Amino acid sequence: MITTTGKLDQSITSEQKLVCEDYLVSGEKFEILPAEKGILKTFPVPENLEKYYDSEEYISHRDSSRNIQDKIYQFVKSYMLSKKANWIRAEIKHGNILDIGAGTGDFLNKMKSFLWKVEGVEPNKLARDLAILKGLDLKTDLAHLRDKKYDVISLWHVLEHLPDYEEKLEQFHGLLEDGGILVIAVPNYNSYDSRYYNENWAAWDVPRHLWHFSRKGLTEKLENKGFFLLKEKPLKFDSFYVSLLSEKNRQERPNIFNAVYRGLVSNIKAKKTGEYSSVAYFFQKRLK
Repeated sequence: MITTTGKLDQSITSEQKLVCEDYLVSGEKFEILPAEKGILKTFPVPENLEKYYDSEEYISHRDSSRNIQDKIYQFVKSYMLSKKANWIRAEIKHGNILDIGAGTGDFLNKMKSFLWKVEGVEPNKLARDLAILKGLDLKTDLAHLRDKKYDVISLWHVLEHLPDYEEKLEQFHGLLEDGGILVIAVPNYNSYDSRYYNENWAAWDVPRHLWHFSRKGLTEKLENKGFFLLKEKPLKFDSFYVSLLSEKNRQERPNIFNAVYRGLVSNIKAKKTGEYSSVAYFFQKRLK
């Protein structure tokens, strides 16, 4: 287990405003500002966020492998499905799981293969339609899941997208059984690759990422919402993928060798600090 005790917690002050570009859709500029200790926010928040997801390059809503970037993503995703499932099964062998932002449903189908009961929420219609072809009936929002309880709720790179994430955390708390587990995977703005690429760091992903978390900031937030940290698991492949996208943000022809090198350096440094590019946190609901 990686602990956060005594680790450096970087913050961005009002004198250090970071201005980032939406490289995926609009080309618009957004600021990254402090929200509270260890948590940053994107400003301004667009009124119509949905249009900022309207891109064929938004890979989590589709299954295609049209280029080398897609192929890397799909290969790593396939490998990580088993890892994620085993991380959960190490805590709870069998049960029922709710996946928030389930995408095209591959993670839920992996859990199904281990005889878990599965449900998912996915607001994007294209992704839901692809999930239907895999035998999954994903809901559009939490309102369809009243009076249900789950052993595990998972959010794989989803929490940072939620405008009302604090309210959602309280809802997740209510939907979990006592002792149930909330899995949250998010980018870590204290990582080496974040500091190296600075405003070009792909995991800022403005304005789709509305919130940006440090390890300490997220842990303290969840502790205030009735959870405690069980364990952290580094998502080591993310440093390479994010570095590749960050190189693309910096220049038309990304330097693949530099991306691999920076991803490797990020993981090596994180072995001492715990500050990986992305981290999966396993929080347990406190017993009453």
